[in-house]
Amino acid sequence: MTAYAFKNPNLPAVVVLREKEFAQFRDLIYRISGINMSPAKKPLITSRLAKRLTYHGLSSYGEYFQMITAADGKTELQMAVDLLTTNETHFFREPKHFDFLRQRILPARKPDKTFRVWSAACSSGEEPYSIAMLLDDVLGHAPWEIVASDLSTRVLEKARIGLYPIESMMEIPSSYLSNCCLKGTGTQEGSLLIERKLRERVQFMQHNLTEAPPKLGEFDVIFLRNVMIYFDQDTKRQVVARLLSSLRPGGHFLIGHSETLNGVTEGLRAVQPAVYLKP
Repeated sequence: MTAYAFKNPNLPAVVVLREKEFAQFRDLIYRISGINMSPAKKPLITSRLAKRLTYHGLSSYGEYFQMITAADGKTELQMAVDLLTTNETHFFREPKHFDFLRQRILPARKPDKTFRVWSAACSSGEEPYSIAMLLDDVLGHAPWEIVASDLSTRVLEKARIGLYPIESMMEIPSSYLSNCCLKGTGTQEGSLLIERKLRERVQFMQHNLTEAPPKLGEFDVIFLRNVMIYFDQDTKRQVVARLLSSLRPGGHFLIGHSETLNGVTEGLRAVQPAVYLKP
């Protein structure tokens, strides 16, 4: 049996994540989010939940699991889900998608209608703010709006604030930096703040992709990037089917370049790698 350990001065010398405990967390996360955590994720569970054990003075992961699954453990359960489902992201990730949006999708839009985008796994906000910068540049005062959703309340709170490490400026085109971002000074030195005019154009909300989507109307573009790699095939089918109900005919569906919709849906036509059209 494999166990992963860490040291903490406030707890016994070693706290291990045992196989039974890992299975409990794995099954819980799958039921809640549809994310399938392989055995390779054991160190991730160990490291991300270690501080919660310390905070509560617990001596085992089993005790923590009992806490978050108790009737009065909903707040801590959300904390655990946030910690275990947050994924890496950055500004203008997979830039070919933004080139396609600028060069192919936006020129073909109907100018008399509000252009609507859904960032369906927005994490800490870098993706929807990247989209917002581009739309602000290309469409200006023409009507457009962005809905951004994620399972994690913790990253959504960060996204709404729009404050990021100054290193993020290396990922953002220089023209967007001057028009859409503020460099922190004083107590905020070393940070980058998204301009209020963009923060107000993005509607952030919590949404579990494995559940029926809220009634948000139809979208011209839906981004679902770099999240399906964590789903099994059945969950992928269910998630995509639900999202497609919110994509208008002629709308585009964008996934991560390491992902595929082969065997997931027949309701889309491939346009270029990781870009699909709803007929």
